[in-house]
Amino acid sequence: MLGYHGCNAAARNRLLASEPFKPSSNDYDWLGHGVYFWEANPVRGLQWAQQQGLARPCVVGAVIDPGDCLDLLSATGIEAVRDAHRELLRSLRKVGTRAPRNSGGADRLKRSLDCAVIEYLLEITANRYDTVRGIFREGRPIYRSAGFYERTHIQICVRNLECIKGVFRVPEASPTAAR
Repeated sequence: MLGYHGCNAAARNRLLASEPFKPSSNDYDWLGHGVYFWEANPVRGLQWAQQQGLARPCVVGAVIDPGDCLDLLSATGIEAVRDAHRELLRSLRKVGTRAPRNSGGADRLKRSLDCAVIEYLLEITANRYDTVRGIFREGRPIYRSAGFYERTHIQICVRNLECIKGVFRVPEASPTAAR
């Protein structure tokens, strides 16, 4: 699959020169810890880089072999996460710890609970998954009563960096391309 990673020009140049990606390990990463890509969506990757206020925002492309993928677009993946959530809550109750919460406005961009559930699932499955893939509804409806949202996207979190088979330069977009 093709993934697009929002970054600044300096990071893009390092990645194109074969430096490895740096995995994210924030406690609010939606799909757990790893390197994040927008699937088949370079414009969304660029929008993200611009929203972060990065100097010279851009996007780099990658060819990704999903390997053993925890796919949250499948019934099996969704059920595995549902079960992990239930088990995580049970485990936290036993030790008297409260579960993290998702936050960050209507889009819940800071997904501490989701991250904890994914990381817990990966732990109890001995980190067998190379990648995690999910769809996220984000932004406003594109028209009144629409079921489509302006920033909906599929995101891939690569945990096993060997799944990144190559990177490529994405042509610089015109200023209007990332609106």
